[in-house]
Amino acid sequence: MAQHPTTKDKVVLYDQLQNTFDDLKVGVFTVDSHRKLTSFNRTAERLTGYAEEEVLGKYCYQVFENNLCYGDCKFRETVEAGQKSLRFSLEFIDRQNEKQLITKIVTPLYDMNRKLKGCMEIFQSHSAFEELINRIRYDERNLKIILDNLNIGVFTTTRGGHVTFFNTRAESISGYDRKEVLGKPCSVILGGNDGEDTALLLESISDGKARSNKKGLMTTKNGGVIPVQANYMALFNEQARIVGGLATLEDLSLIQQLNRAISNRYVFADMIGKAPSMQKIFEIVPVVAASEATVLIDGPTGTGKDLLAKVIHNSSARVKRPLVKVNCAALPDNLLESEMFGYVRGAFTGADRDKPGRFQEADGGTIFLDEIGDLPLSLQAKLLRVLEDQEFYSLGSRKTTKVDVRIVAATNQTLETEVEKRRFREDLFYRLNVIRLELPPLRERREDIPLLINHIMKQRSTMLGAPAKGISEGAMEVLLNYSYPGNVRELENILEHALIICQDDTIERKHLPHFLQKGISPSESPEDSREDLPRITPNNERHRILEALRRSGWHRGNTARVLNMNRSTLWRKMKKYDLSFQDLR
Repeated sequence: MAQHPTTKDKVVLYDQLQNTFDDLKVGVFTVDSHRKLTSFNRTAERLTGYAEEEVLGKYCYQVFENNLCYGDCKFRETVEAGQKSLRFSLEFIDRQNEKQLITKIVTPLYDMNRKLKGCMEIFQSHSAFEELINRIRYDERNLKIILDNLNIGVFTTTRGGHVTFFNTRAESISGYDRKEVLGKPCSVILGGNDGEDTALLLESISDGKARSNKKGLMTTKNGGVIPVQANYMALFNEQARIVGGLATLEDLSLIQQLNRAISNRYVFADMIGKAPSMQKIFEIVPVVAASEATVLIDGPTGTGKDLLAKVIHNSSARVKRPLVKVNCAALPDNLLESEMFGYVRGAFTGADRDKPGRFQEADGGTIFLDEIGDLPLSLQAKLLRVLEDQEFYSLGSRKTTKVDVRIVAATNQTLETEVEKRRFREDLFYRLNVIRLELPPLRERREDIPLLINHIMKQRSTMLGAPAKGISEGAMEVLLNYSYPGNVRELENILEHALIICQDDTIERKHLPHFLQKGISPSESPEDSREDLPRITPNNERHRILEALRRSGWHRGNTARVLNMNRSTLWRKMKKYDLSFQDLR
């Protein structure tokens, strides 16, 4: 026959689960029989503005001062009326001196002799509580209701290991209805790990010692096997006698699936950072990815804008459709239009067949427009139409092409300035600037450099087929003090250089690129360096262009501005002199 916890055991269980209360999304506090506060959970701190250490030992009316405190105390009313709980709303002044309307539930707490020990009060903002109350009926099983709202599985047992309570989350994890397990041995739930988990719980009940963070596999009712993390502990009464056991279960399936997604799809996989600026991005990206909003990514060259675009795509509902990248600064104007929007046969000399553009290739998926600030004005109007109507004309066509495409754009320029200088359309800017994510330069997140070094070293070692290497204190000091004008991309190149040069187990300062060994300051930006470029002559034009490319980090838009030539002219001259990225080495 099922054994049910007594009133005494309920009080004990409240004490045992004090830490669990901190995870609840409702405010919870307890007072003694004199109405002095004895506990105050984290949500209570957030809702009132008071820290626990400030209020412990104070009378409840010193925190929740209200007219009810001067005659109609609900705690006293509940006790005198012999009620098990009482719900009511009140208005109080929080620490910020703002009025808060909350709903509270007062439940008296008694010991085994029915002597009043105090009360527990649960509270939340009135609107939130009304929504919660529509789902939950508060009755004498307050403890069950609290546990049923936890996001972890919880069950309790007798000293012999028979189940006395089984919460809702435990039902969803195990597949068992509570009616099927109440009164049954806990091995019904925990027996899927060769009895090891059952033994751990029974050992905790026997010796009173908790077994925490035990990871293993659990067999569900339908025969499935899921990874779980469990905690086992004994329950004590006021005489310190063991009266039963308690187990918590956390389903790790979703975490493991997320870890696989992180490894396989860049979903935060290669985005490393504990800096507040990066943590803020990590927090908002899942929400942004789940929407269909246009995204504009800001950040200097080399900060990982393309990687963030992949994260957004791979975290979205469009993940099974293409992610197509277009570098708006990589092609001359006339080629860029046909590349983006395609062309039809006969559109120009040599167009002997229809060719779809990148927007058609991205249909149903995401298109990533890198260096959007370099998009010619003539194409900006065409892009605006795609944003507004999801349609465009291919080059030479009289028919519109409809596409379903999400646009993620990136720039290392200040588009507001480009708008002021009339180099970028204001209406297009506002269409793009729906969700804006700003990636900081590496020099502004130095706390991330050791993490990035560790990650990149492992990644590059695998790519190069080389054993993992350590890094000396001297080399690490140099890397930590460098300002990285090329940001994360430059750090990757520096470490790849060191891994190739180093034939030992540890990278030393001597294995770093020459300019780092010498302590040379990072190059000035191209805009600041324009005047000290060599004066252009027919004989040194190739050298001058190469030097400008070097200083701009191979950013052709910036290079063209420094050299006072348009991008198509720069492109032709690069072709003429056969300039490639390899010439920078």
